Parts: sequence; C-alpha cells; structure tokens
Amino acid sequence: MDTFVDERDFKLLSRDKYTFSVMSRIIKEECALRLSDHKRLIICFTGQPYPVWIWTPDNASEDEMERAYKIVKDNLLMDGDHRFNIKYELAEYFIVRAKKDGLDLKISTNLFAYDCPFPIAPSTVVDGELHQCTEDDVKVLVDFFDMFHIAVGIDQESREQYKTYAENDIKAGTAYFWKTGDGEYASGCNWNPVEDMASIGLVYTRDEFRRRHYAEHLVYQVTKIARTAGFLPMLYTDADYAASNACYEKIGYVLRGKLCTIS
Repeated sequence: MDTFVDERDFKLLSRDKYTFSVMSRIIKEECALRLSDHKRLIICFTGQPYPVWIWTPDNASEDEMERAYKIVKDNLLMDGDHRFNIKYELAEYFIVRAKKDGLDLKISTNLFAYDCPFPIAPSTVVDGELHQCTEDDVKVLVDFFDMFHIAVGIDQESREQYKTYAENDIKAGTAYFWKTGDGEYASGCNWNPVEDMASIGLVYTRDEFRRRHYAEHLVYQVTKIARTAGFLPMLYTDADYAASNACYEKIGYVLRGKLCTIS
C-alpha cells in the first residue's frame, strides 16, 4: 500500500462520487493516515475526532474485505476510539470479523447522499432573508459550529478551531445564515466545492426557530448559489432523521447513494 494518492485514486472515487465526495476532498489535505493500492482499496484518516474513510468497490471480495480489516487493525485503528465511514457490505463484514477478535462494532449512523440538479422553490412562506456571513458574524458562526457538533455528537473540537473554520468560510464567501424579520440568526449552513460538486453542510437551526421552515429556505437559496456557480450541490443526511430528509426532497434533492458509520 502506498502512502500517497494520485489521479488513479480520484478516478476510483469518481465511481462513487456521491457517497465519497467528502473523501475526495479530505484525501488531498494533511492526513494522519493515507493508504492506497490505487486499484481496490483507499483508506484515509485526517485525525481525531474525524472518522476513518475506507473506499472499496461494490464487488469487493471477502479476501479484499479481510485485507482492509487487517490493515485497519495493524494501524491501531480498531481500538474502540475510532469510527469508520464505509459501504454497508464492508460494514457487515467488519462487524462479524471484529467479533472474532472480541470487539463489538455496530452501525452508529445510516447516511444518505443526495444531490440537487434542479432546485425547487419552497412552497412555504417565511419572514426574513438570506444573509452571507461577514467578518462581523465570526462569533455567531462559531456558535453555530459549536451547536451543530454538539447536536450531532461527533467531530467536536475547540471553539478556537471552529473560529479558524469560520474565518476560512467567511473569507471564501461560503457561509450563510437565514435571518428572521426581527434580525435573529435562525439557521445556518455552508458549502464547499469538491471538484464539480458543492458539498453543503453545517445545516443547523436554533431550537427556538425550528419547524418554521427557515432551514428549508436557507438550503434552497444556498443550493441555488452553488448551482449558479457551476457546481452540482450535494449533501449527507442522517437516514433515520425523516423530517430533514423530507425537507431536502421537497426542494429538489434526490437520493443517490448510501453508506454508514460504524463504531
């Protein structure tokens, strides 16, 4: 296994461009572990608190899945402190295989990957307007980073690190809020380009503003912005959170792929 990636790997990931679009982005960044045979297996781990991403083809054999398991274990990632974003077939193999080693793995999150080739305007009417984040919004954006990660319970970092992310998003012009008619920050989200796609994330609505369709309007508007910029918008959702999935589908998002997180 090589410790670098090249065009061969991005070509492999393009076969699963929806479910592994995030992996296509982070694999270019500084990683604690990056392994690839450039044919059948790619492993990427940026570091805690983030998950380990493992790509395998849809027709991976049992021998290939065993190889992936051993590499992960040999790199001390099968220690109970790490999570893995993988396809369901590999997840099932890992769960059964880990039991032989006295380890109890289970699926912690079911993930859906959506894209939106044709945004559909919300049928609801809400007060307020879209607001692109500026330097004056750094503190509020940091608050939204913090609230989002506490809510999902994963990838939690320090406020200082969130500040770095917030400043980068503001500089790139990719962070947005929906502000109510009274000027309150109700919902927030951002987007990041991943080759020809735009990954929309950090979608969060403050508790007191939920069920008022603010996030629906926010994501729709940001989706249009990314689409106009020439990207195909996509996002991941918790497959078990029916309300948010229904919201995205109403504004034109189409289910394209599935994967899961095991821990």
